[in-house]
Amino acid sequence: MAQTTSSAAKRYETYKGKMQQIADIRNAIAVLSWDQETYLPEKGAAFRGQQMTTLSTIAHELFTAADLGTLLESLDNDRQTLDTVAAKNITLSLEDYRKNAKYPASFVAEISKTTNECYHAWINARKEGNYAVFEPVLAKMVELKKQEADILGYEVHPYNALLNEYEKGANTTMLDTIFNDVKIALTPLLRNIEQKPQVQRDFLYLRYERNRQWEFGIQLLKAMGYDMNAGRQDVSEHPFTTSFSPQDVRVTTRIDENDFSNMTWSCIHEGGHALYEQGLDPEAYGLPSGEATSLGIHESQSRLWENNVGRSIAFWTHHYPQLQQVFPENLGNVSLRDFYKAINLVQPSLIRTEADELTYHFHVMVRYEIEKGLLDGTYKTSELREVWNHYYKEFLHVSVPNDTQGVLQDIHWSHGSFGYFPTYSLGSFYAAQFFAAAQAQLPDLDGQIAKGEYNALLTWLRQQVHRHGRSFTSNELCEKITGQPLNFKYFLDYATQKFGDIYGL
Repeated sequence: MAQTTSSAAKRYETYKGKMQQIADIRNAIAVLSWDQETYLPEKGAAFRGQQMTTLSTIAHELFTAADLGTLLESLDNDRQTLDTVAAKNITLSLEDYRKNAKYPASFVAEISKTTNECYHAWINARKEGNYAVFEPVLAKMVELKKQEADILGYEVHPYNALLNEYEKGANTTMLDTIFNDVKIALTPLLRNIEQKPQVQRDFLYLRYERNRQWEFGIQLLKAMGYDMNAGRQDVSEHPFTTSFSPQDVRVTTRIDENDFSNMTWSCIHEGGHALYEQGLDPEAYGLPSGEATSLGIHESQSRLWENNVGRSIAFWTHHYPQLQQVFPENLGNVSLRDFYKAINLVQPSLIRTEADELTYHFHVMVRYEIEKGLLDGTYKTSELREVWNHYYKEFLHVSVPNDTQGVLQDIHWSHGSFGYFPTYSLGSFYAAQFFAAAQAQLPDLDGQIAKGEYNALLTWLRQQVHRHGRSFTSNELCEKITGQPLNFKYFLDYATQKFGDIYGL
């Protein structure tokens, strides 16, 4: 047995080396992608696409190589000789290997090339405000996504194959139920709010000078615990977080001088994502135990910081006096209570990333219904503008004035990220459940937040969420933390209490 154990240990080290080599290449692609969305000159687009395609092909070839498969199979047979974390890494890597082995190298190259074309077509379409510029390449992407669903295999609906890439174990049956709960539970709350006098927030749309906004955003990131020695912030068309390792996690934001909310909550939201990535185990670099559980859990971290913390009265009890000093001309005569109510206004709107906590989930539902329809043939890309505008009228009661504020507002489809959007709503619901658990387990958490002290909360999140990597599925992790699987009631209770107070319900 000792010889077998020693042999398995040596093979496990070989496995780690191979996985870290693949991670190096994937993270090199991530660096190129980050640069593409921040500093790449326009003329560099074509060669950048070629570079990323080449590296994607190499990474795919390494991860589907026969010798890696043989190594994983042998380690899987000897799992009982490995510790719990190592055994789980092998199980997950073998599962990933078998899945990736289904992809022909030609398909990987084609989808990488198309993603590059699609992204730049999206950028140009937004500049021109014309969906027609984006549609032909999007049509090509959708066809590739249909092929991908067939390659992966699925039950009931092709969307399930793509959804499983982001939220393992989720399916359309589960999501249909969740969004039905959203409609049944949140619609009456929204209707009640509509009957009340609307809060005022005109002062959020005065001129907020760019550089002062930027400095305040950096200040908030540092206060949350974001390690600037292991990351940086830049400006991009669409805010995002990217990680090359736990020691290099970068965020971007966007700044609108006539909308204070735009940058501030982009910083807090992306900061939540970044704290998760910085909290992963550096020793597990390249391994499943060093990767996030799922996109739903990832989103739970950004939404927890953005909403449960960043839109709370406790958070601004500490930070609002600082903000008033930065923008005295705009906020000097605005009370904390009025500011708190303004940043939590509930009102149907056009832009998902700027939506309030309640209507946000109707934005996600629109995208979910469209994605399902594109995958099963209910909708064609040529009619997407009309479908989008119809759903916004039906679910949010708003008219879409142009493509930039409508069907072109999100970057996700240009990346081929079909199946991603539902994780945003799942993340909000996990966040409410996790934050309730944190409040129960951490004495005077709200009092600490009101003092600008976040160490206890961040430490709790590191212990309860970050350190586990992919060792558990989302619902397994939720049960481990809270004692029960995902329960929409936590979000409903949180929203009812918060907005009941703000609107006097």
